[in-house]
Amino acid sequence: MKKFYKQRKTAINKSSTSRKKSSQPDEVPDHSEEEMILRLFDMNMTYGPCFGMTRLERYERAKKWGLNPPQEIENLLKGVNVRPECLWHKPIHVQKYLVENKSK
Repeated sequence: MKKFYKQRKTAINKSSTSRKKSSQPDEVPDHSEEEMILRLFDMNMTYGPCFGMTRLERYERAKKWGLNPPQEIENLLKGVNVRPECLWHKPIHVQKYLVENKSK
């Protein structure tokens, strides 16, 4: 093999590839502050798994087991109009199916 096709790397102009910071503010999440706090509670495995139960049921179970969940969570769940299901209430494949068939 006398003439093998060598790949040549071209010089990259750093000024064209560098990312410019946008002057616009970061995207604002679609969720309220209360919902964000409850999502953090959902992701904290200190209070046990949350599959197949509501957030309030999980809170009460953690309290019963002596895991000392924050009182703020109970106040949010009982006082504010928030989504009762945790982030992982339904299996992912069911959520994906529901999203895909929502527009049909």
